[in-house]
Amino acid sequence: MSDLIKMPKALMRPIGRAIADHEMLKQDDRVMLGLSGGKDSLTLLHVLRHLQRHAPIHFEIAAMTVDPEVEGFNPEHLKAYLAELGIPYFYESQPIAKQAESQLKNDSFCSFCSRMKRGIMYTTLRREGYNVLALAQHLDDLAESFLMSAFHGGQLRTMKANYTNREGDVRIIRPMVYVRERQTRDFAHNVELPVIPDSCPACFSMPTEREHMKQLLATEEQHNKGVFKSLLTAMNPLLSNREAS
Repeated sequence: MSDLIKMPKALMRPIGRAIADHEMLKQDDRVMLGLSGGKDSLTLLHVLRHLQRHAPIHFEIAAMTVDPEVEGFNPEHLKAYLAELGIPYFYESQPIAKQAESQLKNDSFCSFCSRMKRGIMYTTLRREGYNVLALAQHLDDLAESFLMSAFHGGQLRTMKANYTNREGDVRIIRPMVYVRERQTRDFAHNVELPVIPDSCPACFSMPTEREHMKQLLATEEQHNKGVFKSLLTAMNPLLSNREAS
C-alpha cells in the first residue's frame, strides 16, 4: 500500500484545473481531509497523496473522520487503512444523533449533523496545527445545491471552491468541483477502495430533496448531454466568492 495508486488522467485533469483556477494549494499548507469513508472522500485521499508526490510545492496531508454514532455507520476500519498508507489520521466520535433529539428545532438532521461535524473538524485542525480543510464534494453535489437554492430559497448559491471561515484561521477547499460523481464511483470501484456504502445511514434511509434534484438532473442529462457543463459555467462566479460561508 506504500506505492501510490495510479491516478487516471481523466480524473486528475479537472482536479488540477480547479486547484489552479481557484488557487487552492499553497507552499507549506497543512491540509486535513474530511474523510467520511464514502467513495468521494476516499478518492480525494488518493488525489491528495498523488499531488503531494508530484506537485511543484510542498504541503502536508492528514485525514480525519467524525463518527456521529449513527446506527449502521462504522468507519473503524479506516484507522488501519490510513495507518497502512502512512497518513496521520484523527478520529473523533461524538453522539451527534442523540444530541439532535434534544437540540434539533426548525432544521433537518442533515443540516444539524453537518454543522456539528464542521465545528469538530475546525477544533481538530486548530489543535493539531492544520490550516486547510479539504472536502470532497464534486460537480454533481454543486449542481444539486445550486438548484435547491434557486428552487426553494430564491437565491443563486452553491458550495464554494475555496474560502476562509468566519474566524479567518481555516481555508476550506473543494478540489473536485469540476469532477463528475461517476468518475469517483468508477475510480473507487476500479481500485477497490474500502468504501462505506452509506456513509450516513440516517440520511440515506429516506428520500431527500437532494435525491430529488439528483434524479431531475439525471433525467435532463438524458436529453441534454451538456447540462452539467452549462451549469458549471453558470455557477463559476459563485465558486470564486471567497467570503466566509
